[in-house]
Amino acid sequence: MTIGFTSHDRDIVFDDIRHLTAPGMVPSAVRFSADFEPDSAEMSGALAHAAVTSEDLEAGRFDEARVEMGIVDWETLEREVIYTGRVGTVEEDAGSFTAELLSEKSRLDVDTIPRTSPTCRARFCGPGCNLPVSRFANASRVAVIGQEGTRLIVADEIAPTDYLDGEVRVLDGAGTGLIHEVTAIDDGAFVLSPALAETVAVGTRIELRQGCDRRWATCSGRFANGVNFRGEPFLPGNDLLARYRVSG
Repeated sequence: MTIGFTSHDRDIVFDDIRHLTAPGMVPSAVRFSADFEPDSAEMSGALAHAAVTSEDLEAGRFDEARVEMGIVDWETLEREVIYTGRVGTVEEDAGSFTAELLSEKSRLDVDTIPRTSPTCRARFCGPGCNLPVSRFANASRVAVIGQEGTRLIVADEIAPTDYLDGEVRVLDGAGTGLIHEVTAIDDGAFVLSPALAETVAVGTRIELRQGCDRRWATCSGRFANGVNFRGEPFLPGNDLLARYRVSG
């Protein structure tokens, strides 16, 4: 989904996108640097448009959203993009929001060199893990919701422990597409983070994705995927330096 806003006093249409003047967006100064420091910018506006709501911001729908900011001649539609990036931190205060914009240069801060770790560094069923998602995803429906959306019981008979560290994806209604992490299993119920939205009700369709604790024993024993394990479980750690000899 693409949404356009303008600080002009009327809507402007170009690139098949209607840039809305209501509520509009107010860009701050954009700072460019000649070195590798990320360029900085912010945007602010009122939470008045149906496409940008406080509920969506709180649920993380706009996290990592791509942002283009530029200038346009409203008569000739001649235009130039002066900033590209993605949405970082979003803060809300009294019905308005401020979004930190991270430029493309911020990706240079990511450490691309793998560090050693006793646990797997790959995302389960993602690149490196190489297991197919279809083998570990199941469709179900919401049976019980408790504790303000943080507890969930599904309608199908499953082994809840298989889904610890997994995901619940909403497939129906206004919450479609939102992902909730299974952080714990409590008496057969999933403990979710973040909590389910109020629009999610009993009977809502969901997708369950199993989880992995990233340990060697789980990868090799439960999933038979030790060949793709992205970790060093047998590499001695720093505690080896602190060991001392004992008799016998």
